[in-house]
Amino acid sequence: MALLARRDYLGGELGEKLRARGFEAAATAEVLAALVAEHLLDDARCAERFVAYRAERGHGPLRIGRDLRAQGAEPALIDAALAAGPDWRALACQVRRRKFGAALPAGWAEKARQARFLQYRGFSSDDIRAATGAELELD
Repeated sequence: MALLARRDYLGGELGEKLRARGFEAAATAEVLAALVAEHLLDDARCAERFVAYRAERGHGPLRIGRDLRAQGAEPALIDAALAAGPDWRALACQVRRRKFGAALPAGWAEKARQARFLQYRGFSSDDIRAATGAELELD
């Protein structure tokens, strides 16, 4: 309960923490089942809160998804949480403006620099092109 008082955990992540502290696997599974039954442990809620927190900090869906996978979240759970997240294109534009100012980059070197920053933050190439004003013109 002390672990859950600090933040939400995914079921697998909490199980690993308990096993690392020396609890037996059978006892850990029983405790996790009881927590799920009491709605104190909810993987979907945890994933949604994780996405909201990371998006608020300016991270994109690719990076957030990778971090959730590293914590042991199921792919379907990750997809649902990311789909319920913010408008990623608008967030990429907002993050770019916050870091580099309101003016769009003038040259390709500056566009590339800003694109690398957004790529590091975890935004897709489509979101990056929209944020930096480098939309492809199809004739």
